[in-house]
Amino acid sequence: MAFFIFALSDEYNGYHPMCLILFSYNNHPDYQLVLLANRDEFYNRSTQRAGWWSDQPDLLGGKDLKENGSWLAITKSGKFAAITNYRDPKQMKPGAPTRGRLVTNFLLDHYTPEEYLKELKKSGAHYNGFNLIFGRQNEIFYYSNSVNTHQRLHPGNYGLSNALLETPWPKVVKGKRKLDALLNGTGTFSMERAVKDLKDPEWANDQELPDTGIGIEKERLLSSMFIETPGYGTRCTTIMTIDRQNIVTFREVSYMPEGEFSTSFQIQ
Repeated sequence: MAFFIFALSDEYNGYHPMCLILFSYNNHPDYQLVLLANRDEFYNRSTQRAGWWSDQPDLLGGKDLKENGSWLAITKSGKFAAITNYRDPKQMKPGAPTRGRLVTNFLLDHYTPEEYLKELKKSGAHYNGFNLIFGRQNEIFYYSNSVNTHQRLHPGNYGLSNALLETPWPKVVKGKRKLDALLNGTGTFSMERAVKDLKDPEWANDQELPDTGIGIEKERLLSSMFIETPGYGTRCTTIMTIDRQNIVTFREVSYMPEGEFSTSFQIQ
């Protein structure tokens, strides 16, 4: 099995598109990877829901039609990765390339994880802040250009939002508790329950909020696992699993003004 990716698009009107990623790596008897993600974005940003890309038929995922990047995608060979934006408005670079391309660059080029890590160390400074999780079976890395740090991940459960990996923002702490409960319960892992768990709109208490320089009101609005504000919010939830037989199951639930749309795919 090879690699995974997902990413968010660039800033708009002073906000910073974000997401939440929770994942269990080689820490369950039935699964090599269980990944849960919410993609948050402006509602008017043109988006293609998850599917096989017509111009890249080996690529499965959603597509940002403005910049042709992706927030979450996987190839037929199992290559995968995941990205979030790092929230620090003081460090914004006007005109920086879209971070969604960090997803497709890895998936569509012939990088090994080690080679891509070297590339990120050379070119990462050109982008606005990001966190990238990437790798393949038994070889997953984390890289952040915000502090030019990387690490090879060990088996375990992880949470990532818009600070460094495992930074205990309230949504990350709550999300990891939900992930632990999903994986440690009796019976088969439930995608339906995972989707429901990620659709949690409760704000964090003010005293728990981070101070990332956007003001208390925006911190409060963006503190929930599932975001709902006028013009901006959680656009989709994605659940992806890779079992011990290397079968990939990929489910996306899109949240649209006209309702919810669910699609599922499998790679064997």
